[in-house]
Amino acid sequence: MELRPAVLLGLLCLLPITGTPRPRSSDLGIPFGGQPGALNAITDVKGVEVGHTTLITGAQVRTGVTAVLPRGRDAVAQPVFAATHDLNGSGEMTGAHWVKESGLLSGPVMISDTHAVGAVHEGVITWAQKRNLTWELGLPVVAETWDGLLHDIDGFHVRPPHAMQALDAARPGPVAEGSVGGGTGMVCHGFKGGIGTSSRKLPAEQGGYTVGVLVQCNYGSRRLFSVAGAPVGEEIADLRACYTGDTAPKGPFFSQLPPCSRRASTRPTHPEGLGSIIVVVATDAPLLPHQLDRVARRVPLAIGKMGGLGENSSGDIFLAFSTQPVVNPKDASVAPVSMLDNERITPVFEATVQATQEAILNAMLASDTMTGNQGARVHGLPPDRLVKALRKSGRLPPAPKPGK
Repeated sequence: MELRPAVLLGLLCLLPITGTPRPRSSDLGIPFGGQPGALNAITDVKGVEVGHTTLITGAQVRTGVTAVLPRGRDAVAQPVFAATHDLNGSGEMTGAHWVKESGLLSGPVMISDTHAVGAVHEGVITWAQKRNLTWELGLPVVAETWDGLLHDIDGFHVRPPHAMQALDAARPGPVAEGSVGGGTGMVCHGFKGGIGTSSRKLPAEQGGYTVGVLVQCNYGSRRLFSVAGAPVGEEIADLRACYTGDTAPKGPFFSQLPPCSRRASTRPTHPEGLGSIIVVVATDAPLLPHQLDRVARRVPLAIGKMGGLGENSSGDIFLAFSTQPVVNPKDASVAPVSMLDNERITPVFEATVQATQEAILNAMLASDTMTGNQGARVHGLPPDRLVKALRKSGRLPPAPKPGK
């Protein structure tokens, strides 16, 4: 397949960015609780792989595709037990009906922008055809959030090959966060959002299981934004979206956007609560589909702690899966599976809430200020001001005195 220059430039965005890395939540000591896994990422769950295709071209294109493979590429068609749940349904996740009906997920979970769902769906099936897996992957799970503030979403820039590239890029190990993959053009609580991930490792006496979370964060208002109980949105009320250049952007979503040259506003400058959040929860705990449904229904607790309401126009859709084996190696008609005692599932709930909160904040901390569609600019969350807000609320210890 011959790649156009725009695609090549997008692929270059997959390469590591040199320079001073932005801190993660754990680097700042944010008290979400629990013990993170080795990578503090969804890939701490053995077998899970993540890949991104990032498209940043010209002044208008800020989008991409993210792929989560529960059993990696080598075992992509082997099903896992899974369940879905939505806090508010103003969004899309294809394939969810069969997950709910069968309790199984076969293939990857793909995440992109709202107008890319069809192209990504086609890309997964084309990728499956090349591997003789059309039947197994015939109902792809493709989820979306809307990136039309920073990205020319009506340009349909995501095409099927971009989904295929994200699948081919999937790897275990560290996961790129922030303005990458499907999260490239997303906005979260009025700051630059995107892809974030985190994990929790339960102690041995609670089973030693791992819970990993990946989010595409594109929801929420600034006013309600809270971190570890601190009203960060109230403390950082400025740094609102604005536009660069001399010409005001056109369209209903830009009507309140002021020029960046004007004195910084502390009021909303674009409609809040219109975005969405997709959350993928992975675990190696032996959970059956009805138990995974219970896990997925704990995700909104984390979103609420961060200040999300499941607003009317927000698509808050979640999928949880377990990597325990579900197929008898000898292809017998009855597959032996395990089920965690319900009396021991609460630590998994707690880990899910902890890791989801941290993944959301990691998505924001990893994202620099971005300028995109029609000159719209969204600011990154400044780590120093975040720390200051948490110290003011007593959620972090005071800064050390000079010379100490």
